Amino acid sequence: MNRFVRIGFLLCICTALAVLLVPILMRASVDRFLFTSLVEVPSAEVAIVPGASVFEGEPSPVLAARANAAIALFQMGKVSRILVTGDNSALNHDEVSPVRRYLLAAGIPADDIFLDHAGFDTYSSMYRAKVIFGVASAIIVTQDFHLPRALFLARELGIQAYGYDAGGPASISDYLREIPAADKALFDLLVARVPKFLGPMIPISGSGVSTWY
Repeated sequence: MNRFVRIGFLLCICTALAVLLVPILMRASVDRFLFTSLVEVPSAEVAIVPGASVFEGEPSPVLAARANAAIALFQMGKVSRILVTGDNSALNHDEVSPVRRYLLAAGIPADDIFLDHAGFDTYSSMYRAKVIFGVASAIIVTQDFHLPRALFLARELGIQAYGYDAGGPASISDYLREIPAADKALFDLLVARVPKFLGPMIPISGSGVSTWY
């Protein structure tokens, strides 16, 4: 019995180590594509703004930081389009329209703002960016705790992607949540998960106004 207990204990330890290693290896694999300088980040066709919390119809500080980074990239000529992707699964839960209003208020042209209302998770957002919007190259703007997973997914799905650290608030719990999130992301890639909602193609080279609904 003691022998089986030891084997079971070792298996649990090995499993836990494997789970913990995924986000570490994920970050290491994309480290050379991560940037904290607007000047140094390579140019791309679009900045991708992943969704985050919205408070009373306004972007949360985390989401506003992502939007501000996209605005700066656009104004510097690093990108010519901005794709805002997030969860808009209900009338009272809309992570994308508040960012659209925020971008418009900053002077971003309406035609250059694209909305993806079905970016229910990071995998879906990057999959749809490639398959639905035809994105070939992108700068993903999000916080450091989220960047490695988002960037890893984008590049594995065929996007020539770079990551820019948008700054803003972050906590230890944000990094801890990335452990199971990274494991799920790897699983999604391994099984080649197809998001539930796809729809017709919306070329990123066209006008983004058609995505506002």
